[in-house]
Amino acid sequence: MDYEVKADTLEASFGAIEAAGVSVGVAGEVAALRGEVARLARVADEAVLASRRPALGGIKAASPRDPAMGAYLRHGITAGLETKSFAEVTNSGADGGYAVPKAIDSSIQETLRDISPIRRIANVVQVGTSNYRRLITLSNVASGWVSEATARPDTATLKLAEIVPPMGDLFANPIATQSMIDDAMFDLEGWLATEIASEFARAEGQAFVKGTGVGQPLGFLTSPTASTADGVRAFGSLQYVATGTAGAFPASAPQDTIIGLIHKLRPAYRQNATFVMNSTTLSTIRKMKDSTGAFIWQPSMASGVPDTLFGYPVVDAEDMPDIATGSFSIAFGDFKAGYLIAERAETRVLRDPYTNKPYVNFYATKRVSGCVANSEAIKLMKFDLS
Repeated sequence: MDYEVKADTLEASFGAIEAAGVSVGVAGEVAALRGEVARLARVADEAVLASRRPALGGIKAASPRDPAMGAYLRHGITAGLETKSFAEVTNSGADGGYAVPKAIDSSIQETLRDISPIRRIANVVQVGTSNYRRLITLSNVASGWVSEATARPDTATLKLAEIVPPMGDLFANPIATQSMIDDAMFDLEGWLATEIASEFARAEGQAFVKGTGVGQPLGFLTSPTASTADGVRAFGSLQYVATGTAGAFPASAPQDTIIGLIHKLRPAYRQNATFVMNSTTLSTIRKMKDSTGAFIWQPSMASGVPDTLFGYPVVDAEDMPDIATGSFSIAFGDFKAGYLIAERAETRVLRDPYTNKPYVNFYATKRVSGCVANSEAIKLMKFDLS
């Protein structure tokens, strides 16, 4: 737009007013207006020049990640980064403990669900404290039938048990060179999320299956076991079914032991049940056939749908033991009801460029706990005589 031409027209109008002879007051107002018009014309000229000036250094696309977190990871700059107290983890904000921003934390969680098989099928809850507990009902409220005029006696009292999942600090400590960090083409946040997720998934997968419960989750295979039925054995003990052969399936009709394991589980849990075993055990079962000659294992016919064994999904967990004498190599149950994982939502990262020069360490920690929540919802197969 030609602002200068419009300003010249207004200037001519002001000149005509003055030539006609006006009062001193009106002349003053005209002079003030003339000055304002001149100022607006200069502002318009500067705006036009700025729009025509080429950009220096190019224009970079906006990053979807937190710029404050990127500055911290690359250079240790803490300005604009939200800090959290380390009172609960024996550290302090001044020592470099910071919550990972949402973009990175979400990436870690998604990768964990893809890698850690038990996490995919268990009950995962987010907690805000390490002192987490859960109440479990051991018996239902009793009931009875009476006629209209009959007295109503007291029924049995509800029994409860408390579950306290053992909690520990899961950590990863990946490193990077300063040259790698300084490379503008290197996706530091994506790399960091992948490295942490891989290490966390490996440690989690092992702990959820056979963790000791000391500074780490208690794995379901580490829980007490008994061959007695539901309602008879002690609370917290998993029931197992023996194959009747030491370190192997029976030579005759081995698939019958799997059917027996399935029907030890109550129908309410059987609806959402899953088989858990490692690849070696699964390879043995895939060769089994029923009395009609059909394989008892069925491959998936669609993407995203798991393989099935007698119609139930099969999860391949490499931390399950191989078949051996006395081993619990197959688990079957509703893990959503049977195994509880409680975790703090925040993953914490400490950037350490000093300890391991010339590398920069990224020390990440997360608090995770786990244990059997309902011992009636999971059954085990024991490869032994009894």
